[in-house]
Amino acid sequence: MLPTPVSMDTTEFRKRGKEMVDYVADYFEQLEERQVYPDVEPGYLRPLIPDSAPQEPESFEDVLKDVERIIMPGAASPACTELETVMLDWLGKMINLPQEFLARKDGEGGGVIQGSASEATLVTLLAARTKTIRRVQSETPELTEADIMSKLVAYASDQAHSSVERAGLIGGVKIKNIPSDDKFTVRGSALKKVLHEDRAAGLIPFFFCATLGTTPCCSFDRLLELGPICNKENIWMHIDAAYAGSAFICPEFRHLLNGVEFADSFNFNPHKWLLVNFDCSAMWVKKRSDLTNAFKLDPLYLQHCHQESGLVTDYRHWQIPLGRRFRSLKMWFVFRMYGVKGLQEYIRKHVKLSHEFENLVLQDKRFEICAEVTLGLVCFRLKGSNELNEALLKSINEARKIHLVPCHLREKFVLRFAICSRTVESAHIQFAWKHISELATELLNA
Repeated sequence: MLPTPVSMDTTEFRKRGKEMVDYVADYFEQLEERQVYPDVEPGYLRPLIPDSAPQEPESFEDVLKDVERIIMPGAASPACTELETVMLDWLGKMINLPQEFLARKDGEGGGVIQGSASEATLVTLLAARTKTIRRVQSETPELTEADIMSKLVAYASDQAHSSVERAGLIGGVKIKNIPSDDKFTVRGSALKKVLHEDRAAGLIPFFFCATLGTTPCCSFDRLLELGPICNKENIWMHIDAAYAGSAFICPEFRHLLNGVEFADSFNFNPHKWLLVNFDCSAMWVKKRSDLTNAFKLDPLYLQHCHQESGLVTDYRHWQIPLGRRFRSLKMWFVFRMYGVKGLQEYIRKHVKLSHEFENLVLQDKRFEICAEVTLGLVCFRLKGSNELNEALLKSINEARKIHLVPCHLREKFVLRFAICSRTVESAHIQFAWKHISELATELLNA
């Protein structure tokens, strides 16, 4: 029997909200009694909390007590940094990431919270760009940075999110789409073909963004084919699993991440499907020096006495902005109040509901399923023209009872049904399908 996750109703939410207002007010009243600068040493926090996330839910009271006991002595620094490091290790272990991505004592990797998957893609592309320029200049000193920049080319699936193309625009490099197969996934053979053509044309391939759970239809690029090619060709492989990554905490979905061992960086958004409020985009790298080498600047006003000690992680060198919020606190609350088992049950419930909707579609011969249903997204359409499906979508969204967002899969206009609400139940799925079916009947009879 799985535990019941701690899910607040509105009554308890009001109660806890008032308690938090009192906590903040008490803090301000006692402000002059607190130290201006913490006296804890770097590394103080990790020994005070468990090495991994709890399996079972814990109480709100217990978490709040630990805020005062563990966090406040080091607030906001070093607690802000150190809790983030530990939370990214907790989450990395939850999805069984290879050890190289975790912030081990003698390791080179680690995790960081970015604002979005778009940010993570941009940061890794810029880091890969810097790394490649320096490598090529060391091999061919006569080439200027401008010469190399003009030859750089990055790659992504033709199903990849538009943010990958945008990263290329910001980074000033060419982005090429790799054609996906009939299941909308990129295969190794397709990447090989394009790389061969581009190298023959004198270009320098340097970055490939693989997608796990594409936005249009939740398809999965073949990491086990793509990874070895990227490693052999000296191409940075970044994995964007913005939506799908949360599902990897469930053992039955972890196989979708096989091949991550070949990647240089990996990212997904707990704010999409792991009950953590926006913004919280988790990103890991195998070599944190690849990031710091690209972004590190140390003016006097940002220097501190521990920066060369090896005991401190300066996350400002891992991202675009210098300022940071204490985003790991919300991860800490969610992971403890739901427990790993509670979060797994939440994911499984959504996947089960998506298959319930899929089965309803399959029972109606007027409709077709357009892509394999793996997680919480169902792509479907009326059999017929694109114009017919555009009209159906228009009537659905204008009725304002449910909301659907479309996509194009090859030449087909497709409707996307996404299970994403924390409170969704089977009754909502049944209601949605009844509503869609009735509108389809009206449309076809018009």
